[in-house]
Amino acid sequence: QVQLVESGGGSVQAGGSLRLSCVASGFTYTRYSMGWFRQAPGKEREGVILIDSFNRSTIAESVKGRFTISHDKSKITLELQMNNLKPEDTAMYYCAVRFGGYLGLRVTEFDYWGQGTQVTVSS
Repeated sequence: QVQLVESGGGSVQAGGSLRLSCVASGFTYTRYSMGWFRQAPGKEREGVILIDSFNRSTIAESVKGRFTISHDKSKITLELQMNNLKPEDTAMYYCAVRFGGYLGLRVTEFDYWGQGTQVTVSS
């Protein structure tokens, strides 16, 4: 079965950096989209950044210029480099995957989710 395991969350001061990782297993589809989503307390889950198996990416305006995504197709791993973090980036961050072509950040389009990793940014 499909499994996603995130790691790398933690606490950092505003302006700092963190790198999140996601390891996927349990599927052999060659066409998929993997992304990072986040959910702050009391808010809906939102899409942050996505990359597909053709290395095309989509990024939310709120993190553009600060977050980058990378992907190792051979290992099916996903990395999120977060720079210049702000307190409003504080949230639980989730890795997700869906099969087939998709370049949007709609939460409901993704079928499989990890357990999440907490990112806390203090001012």
